Amino acid sequence: MLIEKDAITRYIPHRAPFVMVDGLVSATRERFESELTVAADNVLVQNGFFLETGLIEHMAQTCAASFGYLDSAEGGEPKIGFIGAVSKVVVHELPPVGATVRTVVTPLHQLGNIYLVKGESSSDGRILLGCELKIVVSE
Repeated sequence: MLIEKDAITRYIPHRAPFVMVDGLVSATRERFESELTVAADNVLVQNGFFLETGLIEHMAQTCAASFGYLDSAEGGEPKIGFIGAVSKVVVHELPPVGATVRTVVTPLHQLGNIYLVKGESSSDGRILLGCELKIVVSE
């Protein structure tokens, strides 16, 4: 694990109760991977399940943590990013409270400070959600 839960807020702008990444598993310019164990008190849990919006936010925060980690490793400061667009969303199932979600994000294209990424979240080998995000990173 590159970044443990207790250090994740050094790399993302989010704060409790809206932190949706427990740890950054790996981060290269070609691939990001993170984990989240769904807690019952998570603000994006409803009726015992982590919502689609939670999975998308988890994916976006995976990008934030990864970009922040890579910027820091290169001597820079983590930057703030925003979701510019969400597309090609396919929801297969929602994870229940207690499940561990693993998300893999692949950057596809970059135009200046705008990144197009493709992500997929899974739990216990089952795909939960896949989508593309446009992430705008502050300069």
